[in-house]
Amino acid sequence: MPKKKEIVEFIIDENEFGGKAYGYIDNTKISVKNAIKGQKVKAIISKVRNNKAEAKVMEVLERSALEQEENCLHFGVCGGCFKQTVSYENQLAMKENQVKKLFQELNIEYKEWMGIEGSPLPYTYRNKMEFSFGDEEKGGPLTLGMHKKGRHYDIVTVDECLIMDEDFRKILTTILDYFKEKNVPYYNSRSHIGYLRHLVVRKAYFTKEILINLVTTTQLEHDMNEIRDIIINTNFQGKLVGLLHTFNDNLADTVQSDKTEILYGQDFVMEELLGLKFKISAFSFFQTNSPGAEKLYSIVRDFVGNSDNQMVFDLYCGTGTIGQIVAQNAKKVIGIELIEDAVEAANNNAKLNNLNNCTFISGDVKEKIKELKDKPDIIILDPPRAGIHPQALQDIIAFNAPQIVYVSCNPKTLVRDLVELGNKGYEIKKVKCMDMFPHTPHVECVVLMSKAKKL
Repeated sequence: MPKKKEIVEFIIDENEFGGKAYGYIDNTKISVKNAIKGQKVKAIISKVRNNKAEAKVMEVLERSALEQEENCLHFGVCGGCFKQTVSYENQLAMKENQVKKLFQELNIEYKEWMGIEGSPLPYTYRNKMEFSFGDEEKGGPLTLGMHKKGRHYDIVTVDECLIMDEDFRKILTTILDYFKEKNVPYYNSRSHIGYLRHLVVRKAYFTKEILINLVTTTQLEHDMNEIRDIIINTNFQGKLVGLLHTFNDNLADTVQSDKTEILYGQDFVMEELLGLKFKISAFSFFQTNSPGAEKLYSIVRDFVGNSDNQMVFDLYCGTGTIGQIVAQNAKKVIGIELIEDAVEAANNNAKLNNLNNCTFISGDVKEKIKELKDKPDIIILDPPRAGIHPQALQDIIAFNAPQIVYVSCNPKTLVRDLVELGNKGYEIKKVKCMDMFPHTPHVECVVLMSKAKKL
């Protein structure tokens, strides 16, 4: 059995859902992150327990037969898109098999497995990018981009990134070049000293509207008029509708607002999906792959089926996108979401789309669901990665809805919840995967269930 801190070499035998992979040394299963079946890797052991070990890949010694040449100049340095050397067809097959395996491990039965749908765009699909300011090595020049592979603090400039389009790249380089020339310091998340923190760019895929949000601390005063004028006068393929300056002095390395000023235009973009309009603010959640979202929501709508005169609960509804798409035929839609800003956006978007049969409520599902007096015909579930709180799941089951459509961004917690739903009399009619995130380990899964019997 290998020992902690020992450097080992082995072949990756299989990939598991979520980015983990494993191989064996002397019957010891060794798990690593971000490796591909068939690769020979050199790794350092980080943990050993009960004939199992965890390790960190130091180097890929031999490529897998599944791999091809990478397309992105940043591959291997940037920490994202580690699967891009696998053909997209093989990526889809791997993801589908990994999800299917999760069902098999828990003996979850289903009537129909409908495979996986690929993203309409394997590249340039992102409608939102969140970049960090920093340096690639200590004391190096200012960088703006993504975290370096395996490093928490080092930032690599991703000005040729392929999952975003040319306007994103132009915005990144324009802003980086400006602050480099001005010698403005980035915020160091270890010392908590500095000014530049993040750059968040949204570009609505169907309307082409662009919103730029520059996030800094309040430790310096910098006149933003010059960079504002440079950005306004830049020629984009899309249309710049807003430029924001957000101040954030929180110690956590996350994008949040203590105060946000509008430097130009407005603080939102408009997007259109399946004939409906959606107002997306700087801090709203919205699916990051708009063409993929249309396919995902079409799957949900197909699974819901004929919702004429039906009462629909849209739980964990976010900005109410799914509920509004279903509402066009439903009698009434009631949505619940914890984040108040998302609920406000959901209600505003419902008005924008002239949907008078939608009501969105702010609060925790496990609390608010107890207050609902209506009896649902259909429940749509779209919980966060952690899945559904056990008590909330029991309250959902107690409604005894004839149909449940479960939309999940984390099949691991999905199958856990499906076991309990099965124990309480729900049968799985259909399962379908949808790849919203090409070149990453993530995938969405949609499940249609119906109540088989009362227990």
